[in-house]
Amino acid sequence: MELLKTLYSIYSPSGNEKKMRRFIKRWIYNNIPQAEVTTDAKGNIYVTKGKADNYPCIVAHIDQVQKTHSRDFVCIESEDVIFGYSPKNHRQEGLGADDKNGIWIALKCLEKYDYMKAAFFVEEEIGCRGSAQADIAFFTDCRFVIQCDRRGNKDLITSISFTELCSDEFIKATDHQLFGYKTEDGLMTDVLELKERGVEVSCINMSCGYYKPHTDEEFTDKNDLLNCQKFVEHIIENCTEVYPHKNEGYSYSNLYWDEMEELYMIAEDVLRCNPDITGEELKEWYGYYFGRLDIEDFQNILDEVRELNKDDNEKYTA
Repeated sequence: MELLKTLYSIYSPSGNEKKMRRFIKRWIYNNIPQAEVTTDAKGNIYVTKGKADNYPCIVAHIDQVQKTHSRDFVCIESEDVIFGYSPKNHRQEGLGADDKNGIWIALKCLEKYDYMKAAFFVEEEIGCRGSAQADIAFFTDCRFVIQCDRRGNKDLITSISFTELCSDEFIKATDHQLFGYKTEDGLMTDVLELKERGVEVSCINMSCGYYKPHTDEEFTDKNDLLNCQKFVEHIIENCTEVYPHKNEGYSYSNLYWDEMEELYMIAEDVLRCNPDITGEELKEWYGYYFGRLDIEDFQNILDEVRELNKDDNEKYTA
């Protein structure tokens, strides 16, 4: 678990992932010198190990939500869990296990297998901005794409909103029941962005053992993380065919406007109780559920709702 705890110790807020990016590249150079590593203009990292006709592929994001990470941050490890702590401030602090657990699994698999691909994306937590600019050609020779970016220990995400991520054949081939997983619909993350942008192989997201994400009470259950690792390794070792899947669901633009419409209704309710709320505050409360919307969207919705209702209810006046 030393690599995992090192990842937790690196503070990597969205938009400032330089330290994490540097660590990942240096770790690969020192431990997998034969791997080919490239970085795009956005800061996303792409890794290819070995020469093959097709590759298993894992993706993870390298940013975190937590705003608190003291200089004396340490990882406290018990028999079952890991959490972050500041001795000086006598307080628990978030690990950023969302998605450092996914980074750890990707690095361990790159180390273990002769033929692998992996991609590490920036700015997932603020609207999947990294994967929105990903090199889609990188994925054309992949068998499938796995992301480990889900809380808990049992969710296998095979669809997000109205978008199917993978084929029934691939779901069956994973043998997910053997590891205690069941198929679920999920929330916005990088594999959805990849599907929306044209990746035509099966993609999944899965629980990887972190709990209370985006908070200072976040922790990792080690057994759940290790079970996720075993599940991923099982897929890599047994799903040796290419599992094609073409997205024919909702378009990105339709999903964007669905989220805008839903947020309008939420904004009306919130403004009744908090008439002076800002777009930044509203995004902090609800941004996790509306990954396609940025701060400007949240502020614009608040302004429009206030304007529409100012004649009916003076409480909407900022």
